[in-house]
Amino acid sequence: MTQPCIILATLKPAAGKKDAVLAVFEEVMPAVHEEEGCELYALYEDVDGALHMIEKWTSWDLWQVHMAGAPVAAIQSGLEGLLESDALIEEMYGLNVGLEGKAAL
Repeated sequence: MTQPCIILATLKPAAGKKDAVLAVFEEVMPAVHEEEGCELYALYEDVDGALHMIEKWTSWDLWQVHMAGAPVAAIQSGLEGLLESDALIEEMYGLNVGLEGKAAL
């Protein structure tokens, strides 16, 4: 069995652009949620105003299909000029430490 691929994407909206950034995701997220392998694609905001997309893909291969797909292209196009800097994308995998059901996404 393939281990799920967990992604944390951090985005910092430019001053006054948060609502525009959210609108991009509101438009595209339904399509992402329908993609094969998408187990979680959820947007959070931290206390400093940065946005964090937490993703869980069934496999690395299906995450790569997602990254090459139309929804990601739409996100990249839609976010042009709306962020302080490039998004930070972190790829990670669970270590299976702790109680089953509480130690993994």
